Amino acid sequence: MDVHAGGRRSVELAGGLRRRCGRPAIDTGFHQGSVAILGFVIDSLPLPTVVETPTGLVELRAAVESDLDALMELLADDSVSRSRGDVASDADVAAYAAGLRAVTRDPSNVVVVVERRPTGGAEEEPGSDVIGMLQLTAIPGLARRGALRLLVEAVRIAATERGNGIGGAVMEWAKGPAALATGAGLVQLTSDVQRSDAHRFYERLGFVASHVGFKYFPDRE
Repeated sequence: MDVHAGGRRSVELAGGLRRRCGRPAIDTGFHQGSVAILGFVIDSLPLPTVVETPTGLVELRAAVESDLDALMELLADDSVSRSRGDVASDADVAAYAAGLRAVTRDPSNVVVVVERRPTGGAEEEPGSDVIGMLQLTAIPGLARRGALRLLVEAVRIAATERGNGIGGAVMEWAKGPAALATGAGLVQLTSDVQRSDAHRFYERLGFVASHVGFKYFPDRE
């Protein structure tokens, strides 16, 4: 038993964790070095999967290296993203490739691509008909009684496919089957203040504009 500043006592638990005396130790199942760490819940996502949209079936799957060009084009197919530097420049390929590799190696992250399902039994190369994307991140935490959050980012649908109900169908999957599969207690996202149409879109899906977001860019100082 150790005594710390202020007279508070703590005891050493397995894995180097501590708790204050007076509360019983609880085995949560999450131990240092265990694959039960919450970050691995991304592995439980139902991917690949087929989602029905008003204009036909689309397939959702984890992005692979051959999708990189399509992902870059999707990010650039948006005025707000272009203002941030996402212009699908050849000079940025290495940076995007490094980002995609980092995501695919991180068990708490996945970039999901939305792809038209081949018709007539035709086989297509990955990336050949990608029409959308989103990134999902599982975030364990203590707030909200230790709830796992599923963060949705970089939601993009190709300009030629917008207004066809594809984005809505994909987001219904994210806040429904994906959230359930990962055990998320909360699905959250942020949307640029300039995207008024997107705000209405998310509100129709049941998302609530409950917080004000802030960002800080240390490399711009």
